[in-house]
Amino acid sequence: MVSEVKGEAILETHLPLTRFAVGKVRDIYSIGSDKLLIVTTDRLSAFDVVMPNPIPLKGKVLNNITLFWLDHFRDIIPQHLITADVDEMGLPENVVKDFRHEIEGRSMLVKKARPLEIECVVRGYITGSGWKDYQRTGMVCGHKLLPGMKQCEKFPEPIFTPSTKAKAGHDINIDLGEAIRIVGKDVAMRVRDLTIELYRKGQAFAASKGIIIADTKFEFGIHDGKVMLIDEILTPDSSRFWPADRYETGHDQPSYDKQIVRNYLETLAWDKRPPGPELPPDIIEKTTAAYCEIFKRLTGRDIRDI
Repeated sequence: MVSEVKGEAILETHLPLTRFAVGKVRDIYSIGSDKLLIVTTDRLSAFDVVMPNPIPLKGKVLNNITLFWLDHFRDIIPQHLITADVDEMGLPENVVKDFRHEIEGRSMLVKKARPLEIECVVRGYITGSGWKDYQRTGMVCGHKLLPGMKQCEKFPEPIFTPSTKAKAGHDINIDLGEAIRIVGKDVAMRVRDLTIELYRKGQAFAASKGIIIADTKFEFGIHDGKVMLIDEILTPDSSRFWPADRYETGHDQPSYDKQIVRNYLETLAWDKRPPGPELPPDIIEKTTAAYCEIFKRLTGRDIRDI
């Protein structure tokens, strides 16, 4: 375990609570039968492999960007957040006292929902796997596009391109029809509309800060029979953030996310299978700086003050 002391990073948590799940980045604990404690570590996953080196402050950035957007979207859809204040979570006294450094600033207590079996991806620009699909078929997840689009060009309107949730490896892009088959028509149409609405509102705010959100994914769950917004929201791990003043079509864009690590890994003779290679100090430092910068540009705050 790596504890966060004077800027060190947290690679994993070992709270004396019932562990509910371990994701690539988040450790999740059960709090009673109806609540979860989500702790965002500094782990980084690239090409679906968790790197052996944590990225200092990354977990705090992801957690607090999500909190920022939850507040921004509070009037649009019910949310799973109960509190992000450790002293209001009702945790055992020994957890609060002895493990505060592992949870403060990087955790949230949430309502336990039943996650939908699809990820709700929305694309505003043609990039990533969407660009590859378009080059091959002229389509992206069932959406027929105009010929002659350039890499990273903006779509006339955002498009909903859901995917399946893979327990291992890459998620698989699907079309709306397959999403309807998986979650039902009413739910699929509801989350499609919500995904696009949330993206539009988030993109409009980010644009006012000189940031382009090229694409992102949202996750939804069912709680008390209603659709609820869950998981991380518009973070550098779930979205592509581009600096607006450097945007031009025809090539990949500079970004505020883990692309720094991906670019480094592409220079190695690594087969993209576990275990991931050690990351050099300068790559770790540059990646931390990118995460901290996007947080400050969005919120106006310094993550080190949280």
